[in-house]
Amino acid sequence: MIEGEAVEPPAGAFRIDRDGVWLHEGREVTHPGVLQNLFANLARDADGHCLRLGPRRIPVEVDDTPFVVVRIESSGIQSDRLESLNLVLSDGSREPLDPRSLWLGPGDVPYCRVKGGAFAARLSLPAWLELAERLVEDEGGGGPILVLGRERVRVPRRS
Repeated sequence: MIEGEAVEPPAGAFRIDRDGVWLHEGREVTHPGVLQNLFANLARDADGHCLRLGPRRIPVEVDDTPFVVVRIESSGIQSDRLESLNLVLSDGSREPLDPRSLWLGPGDVPYCRVKGGAFAARLSLPAWLELAERLVEDEGGGGPILVLGRERVRVPRRS
């Protein structure tokens, strides 16, 4: 290989970049139907992320997380005085935020669990700014606390 030469990914290679963009053999996948199919068949097993197509397992390289939270929407204060938040994910789906699934990774990058806890998702800057309006700092120095109505949930830091 010549120094500076671009390295071609192996044939059939799938990758999800840090922004949640699907790539096939280095090219962005943009067709809505194909993207829907890719997300629908995405799985995680002991060997990492993959596409499951019947008995076939096709590896998927994931730069950070397979999903990105692009937006957070409030569904308001519920009858029990707890505020409910909904996530809008990079695959276009919506689901409620499980506040106990939130954590801060290296560099205080925010993450949560999605898809019934099966996958991690990184919060985009706009999503994080929406959530940050509901954070207070623990007076004891224990890190941020998410306030949702009367509920207070500590957001742990993980490496």
